[in-house]
Amino acid sequence: MDQTQSFWQFIDQQSYKLWSQTWAHIGLTMISLILAIIIAVPIGILIARKQKLSGVVLGFAGVLQTIPSIALLGIMIPFLGIGPKPAILALFLYALLPIIRNTYTGIMEVNPAVTDAAKGMGMSKWQILTKVELPLAFPVLMAGIRTATVINVGVATLAAYIAAGGLGEFIFGGIALNNSNMILAGAIPAALLAIALDFLLSLVQKINLKSIRVTWLILPFIFISTTSFYLLPTQIGGRMLGGFTPEFMGREDGYLGLKKVYRLGIETVVISDAVMYKAAFEHQLDVISGYSTDGRLKAYDLIILKDDRNIFPPYYAAPVIRNDVLKKFPELEAVLNQLSGTINDSVMTSLNYKVDQLKQSPEKVAMDFMTSNKLYKPARNGTKGTIRIGSKIFGEQYILAQMYKILILGNTDLAVATKTGLGGTKICFDALTNNQIDFYPEYTGTGFLVLLKPDIKTMKSLAGNRDGVYQYVSQAFKQQYNLKWLKPIGFNNSYALMMRREQAQSLRIETITDLTKHLN
Repeated sequence: MDQTQSFWQFIDQQSYKLWSQTWAHIGLTMISLILAIIIAVPIGILIARKQKLSGVVLGFAGVLQTIPSIALLGIMIPFLGIGPKPAILALFLYALLPIIRNTYTGIMEVNPAVTDAAKGMGMSKWQILTKVELPLAFPVLMAGIRTATVINVGVATLAAYIAAGGLGEFIFGGIALNNSNMILAGAIPAALLAIALDFLLSLVQKINLKSIRVTWLILPFIFISTTSFYLLPTQIGGRMLGGFTPEFMGREDGYLGLKKVYRLGIETVVISDAVMYKAAFEHQLDVISGYSTDGRLKAYDLIILKDDRNIFPPYYAAPVIRNDVLKKFPELEAVLNQLSGTINDSVMTSLNYKVDQLKQSPEKVAMDFMTSNKLYKPARNGTKGTIRIGSKIFGEQYILAQMYKILILGNTDLAVATKTGLGGTKICFDALTNNQIDFYPEYTGTGFLVLLKPDIKTMKSLAGNRDGVYQYVSQAFKQQYNLKWLKPIGFNNSYALMMRREQAQSLRIETITDLTKHLN
């Protein structure tokens, strides 16, 4: 009962944002769908007339359908930037196949005797198409549109990764912040939206096409005009635009702290860490969130704004492991702790740079480091058992996972299976607590604020106390989850605000306070 109440309280608190993101989701879906109908229906008619083209056209549309949605969005960014345009184009491409195929199928299934009778009555090809073939094919055509609509509503949740908005912001934010209410706040409206649109289109499917004549021709343009608000620029009046990850937006040592302490009033969009840095480099964003050790700082010539009011406290990085794993393989703790104290901030930044900018593989970067620091040993037999190492979905975590793999293989008789790229904090942590992985690298700040969610008094008492936070999470994780934090690796990991170097210098912005003054 309490969980239901807290969910509805969350909905009430976020009602304005929920409505705005729902409308954004509708905008993405409707614009892409109507554009797909305008293009796909004539193509379906064309290949019904010229059937030799049908195999090529349907095959090409089928290939587009098989491209993973995240990959397709990524392909669009270099050409269209971030925001709604690449998302709409990707959704448009996904909607083509079911509409083209059903238009083609619907027309091909029209009884030839009917079209012959129409020809005998002296009808032109256009009259046969509009008065005979399309009305008879309409139910099949609408079935394709309904399929495309449901697909687009689901895929549109991924648009949040590239700052296009939509209900995906709640879903990815909830995954990053370990907040089930936030996940449900995005998932439930998305599901209801798909059901509602499918139901409305099922009613349209039953309409007699002959009875509406001109209206159905202009309806798509009415829809486009009513949803075109979504194509308006995000930046208003030339103001600076900030791009922040879903996790950063919801954390006290992130955007919430910036608003409270600095009263930062900047236009913001939610965006994936994977495309955020490049978007800043290409002048699509002015300010971004990031990590102090990120190699992309150097790669994209970004600078960190000084946190002159200390809302980004320093945190340790360390492996979190299940105690039952240590009990079963007691030698593992000492082996993993060999990495402790070997990597400082500058070293981690350099390692990240090799992966993020120089495009070296995490395996190579990890091996080179371990070899140069005399931590590499040839792998042993690996017959005692298997340790499963997890990681989140960014370069630093991949590198650390490979380093731990090298240590385990060279110092124990254990085999290793890596499960990298597990997404956000919630996915990794749930995999750990559900015995899907044995350990993964985590950050004490994330464990403190995202997973444990302490009260305000506790947060204030430990603000800026890196060792205090480590002791707190170590004790709490042992009591609540039977997990152990091993020794810190050595480098400091904290959030930071970043800008392009030349922009910050031209505006004379060195601190977050300077940024706040410039915005005001």
